[in-house]
Amino acid sequence: MIRTVRVLATAFSLAALLGTAGCGDGDSAAATGSSSSEVRLTIGDQAQTLQTLVKASGVLKGASYGVKWAEFQGAAPLFQAVQAGAADTSYSADLPALQALSGGVPVKNVAALKNDGTHVGLVVKKGSSIRSVADLKGKKVVVSSAKGSIAEYLLAGALQRAGLSYSDVTVQYLLPADAQAAFGSGKVEVWATFGVYQAVALQQGGRLLIDGGDGRVSGYGFIGASEKALADKDKRAALSDFLRRLSKAVAWGRSHPQEYAKAIEKDNGASPAVAKTLVTAGYGTVRPITPEVTRTVQKVADTMHAIKVLDPGVDVADSVDTRVFPK
Repeated sequence: MIRTVRVLATAFSLAALLGTAGCGDGDSAAATGSSSSEVRLTIGDQAQTLQTLVKASGVLKGASYGVKWAEFQGAAPLFQAVQAGAADTSYSADLPALQALSGGVPVKNVAALKNDGTHVGLVVKKGSSIRSVADLKGKKVVVSSAKGSIAEYLLAGALQRAGLSYSDVTVQYLLPADAQAAFGSGKVEVWATFGVYQAVALQQGGRLLIDGGDGRVSGYGFIGASEKALADKDKRAALSDFLRRLSKAVAWGRSHPQEYAKAIEKDNGASPAVAKTLVTAGYGTVRPITPEVTRTVQKVADTMHAIKVLDPGVDVADSVDTRVFPK
């Protein structure tokens, strides 16, 4: 299972540059519309997450435009592809999207995704004396993946609520697979992690100190679109249709968890246990980006800017284009 986790959990690599999977050559047009369509969207994806869901649900059947998938193993290379014009859209959690905007990537957030946040957590090793967040003072905390992950946001917020500053802990950044090995061998006492890695840490005897539920993380992710794609009215119309279909696909995944898990096993080579975790930790809805969404994510941006993880800061409302997926 550990080997499978190292391969599959990159779907949860929300900030780390884990290497590219390259632009996918497979085109869904054969199943979703005419491959000779003049309008073609290149949809950015991480570890086949969206592609597997869309394919399994069959929602693109009858689309009047072509879809080509640009597959990457992390958010960073995906945003690099958007910046280079190799992908029309992006897909990530809130912080990687904020980092891309802070770094000047010409992208606008066009739709929000939402889950309950419980797939992010601070886990301590078996036998640790740490019983509360306050006990983290003076401790080293390993954060996955790179600087600016949602796991780091959970840590920053938890410390603040406990009356501690970010400087009260020593943060070490490790890629998830490396952190997993170190935690499993007992070399890491506190691990801020997510997704399948969190599940494996608990299976290895770790104890959950706190998770991202109850608003401790925003639970939001974003579909973004390049400014170039948004300036093309035909692509913009196709993207609007794609997002409506993606919303149906996400709803299908929520109401057909067993079928969705089987698709993940088949397409990604996941074990049943890993596939189940991927399904339960996935986004449950696609929704328009409302002022409520921007206010919630602005808190994330401001928190991370205050500890100099997000620099320069970002005005979330200014990064949104509501024309594509309106309320």
